[in-house]
Amino acid sequence: MNAQTERFTLTGAAGLIEALRDRPAGEAKGVAVIAHPHPLFGGTMDNKVVQTLARAFVQTGWEVVRFNFRGVGASQGEHDAGRGEAQDMLEVVRQVAPTGTVALAGFSFGAFVTTHVLQALWDEERVDKVVLVGTAASRFDPAPVPTAAHDRTLVLHGEADDTVPLQSVMDWVRPQILPVTVVPDGGHFFHGQLPLLKGLVARHLTATHL
Repeated sequence: MNAQTERFTLTGAAGLIEALRDRPAGEAKGVAVIAHPHPLFGGTMDNKVVQTLARAFVQTGWEVVRFNFRGVGASQGEHDAGRGEAQDMLEVVRQVAPTGTVALAGFSFGAFVTTHVLQALWDEERVDKVVLVGTAASRFDPAPVPTAAHDRTLVLHGEADDTVPLQSVMDWVRPQILPVTVVPDGGHFFHGQLPLLKGLVARHLTATHL
């Protein structure tokens, strides 16, 4: 993302996990861990939406860690349809932020994985912000967002997403009464709308909880 981006490796259940870290100017509010889209369809930690999320977090004062799921880039192991990937993300959180405030974010398949990691971490009472973009609710089964986490969770989706139809996300959030921010005419990858996406995420990250 910039000249100060640090490349490093962590150890997961399937072997080494390749990761990147960016730090904000000054003291960080906490550590944000961001998950990328589907590994079998070209998803990596260098995806442009993931990079946009990372920039929004860094610019609002968060240390950011992106990582490649098992079987992607230099990360070892094989794709595991979400189960192992949630384990990977939990391992990343445990190792880069064993204590203190954390934020969780993901795009597409990564957002689906993030919902399960949120459930696993919620009782620790240290998840401060959650960002779910293009949540893959049509192809996978995202976990419900804990009710107490709703005011710190941003669900973003493109109106014209033809990879994950908006209706599938509405079907997921409706029983939870979890609000969705819809980007008019936005596609799955938000082509031409990444600055808007970044601004919406930054606004959420600087808002106070109810």
